[in-house]
Amino acid sequence: MDLQLNIEETLCIGCGECVTDCPYAILALENDLPVVLLDKAEQCIGCQHCLTICPTGALSILGKDPARSRPLKDNLPEAEQMETLIKGRRSVRRYKKESLPKATIDHLIQVAAHGPTGVNNRGLLFTVLDRAEDMEQFRQMVMGQIEQQIKGNHLPQGFDFFKAIFRSWTQGNDILFRGAPHLLLVSSPASGPTPVPDSLIALSYFELYAQSMDIGTLWNGFVYLTLTHILPELVGELGIPADHTLGYAMSFGRPAVRYHRTVQREDVQINRVRMTTG
Repeated sequence: MDLQLNIEETLCIGCGECVTDCPYAILALENDLPVVLLDKAEQCIGCQHCLTICPTGALSILGKDPARSRPLKDNLPEAEQMETLIKGRRSVRRYKKESLPKATIDHLIQVAAHGPTGVNNRGLLFTVLDRAEDMEQFRQMVMGQIEQQIKGNHLPQGFDFFKAIFRSWTQGNDILFRGAPHLLLVSSPASGPTPVPDSLIALSYFELYAQSMDIGTLWNGFVYLTLTHILPELVGELGIPADHTLGYAMSFGRPAVRYHRTVQREDVQINRVRMTTG
């Protein structure tokens, strides 16, 4: 396996950080320069740790140019800013009826895709309704099919509450989609090591970055239940492969509501483990 490891010898200081940090120990130092151990090359998971840890930008791997990476120094948010972002995020249930620019949505997804995945498998599929008109057509189709499920008495056991959801819909209250102009579904091959956690991590990254861009999100459990229990055939119709596991659904768009402060939660449950005796 050719990992395309290239070292700019005039920049390499032979510190060995790339070798020490490689999760699968596929690198070694020879004459103070990193090299790939050929018998371990196939074990590379493409994490790019070696590229990111090089202090001088001397190392390139998998055809990646270190000059195209963003430096971390002086570019990270302050801890207090991150705390406010995390505490200040809200589940948005009121949206403006407008599409976000496609470029904005694509950028959000590209950034969210940098979240960790099991063994760096990166098998995630981001299925998005990125136009408000498509979202409206999907909304109408789903509610129409839910109506048929109700009329035919085909709702799964324990899902009778969807009758109230549909009744509210007929009264002009969109409880299922909350009027959001966009929907994001994240899935991953069921054969992967961690398909559901990978999807949830990606959506968490998506949500926090969206929050920083004044874009509202909602972890949409009702849509997730609809697609996994009531109308599972729609998953395939949306282009999601049959061998994928759907992680979750997230509604998003420009919020029609403004929050002004963080919530206050002091009831955190912490279980402290002590392994010593006496």
